[in-house]
Amino acid sequence: MSDQLTADDLAATFDAFNRHDVDGVMKCFADDCVFYTVGGPEVYGNKIEGAEAIAKAFSAIWAGMTDAHWDHHSHFVHGDRAVSEWVFSGTNADGTRVEAQGADLFSLRDGKIVAKQAFRKDRPLQKA
Repeated sequence: MSDQLTADDLAATFDAFNRHDVDGVMKCFADDCVFYTVGGPEVYGNKIEGAEAIAKAFSAIWAGMTDAHWDHHSHFVHGDRAVSEWVFSGTNADGTRVEAQGADLFSLRDGKIVAKQAFRKDRPLQKA
């Protein structure tokens, strides 16, 4: 990977998300990255700090939703900022499904993601 993250790099990262390949996903994340989740008690959701903790959080999503998938993803990079748009879907252990549009806002440094803010539409759960 070069010192400039590209839209193709982000597309490859989302392909790795869809394979549930934590090593492939984490290739683009800096060791000191921060992930702000789609939900949580704070105005920003939850804050997860550091590559190891973020990798565990992503793995937990896949363990809880074995069919988690980010579809129709598209990406653009402008300087030290990037955006990804997608449609997330997945089935919870109780059989209810999530399917909603979302986006990530990224802050970049030296070809790596240093902050990921995730946003997703708040849509009622669907029957499986």
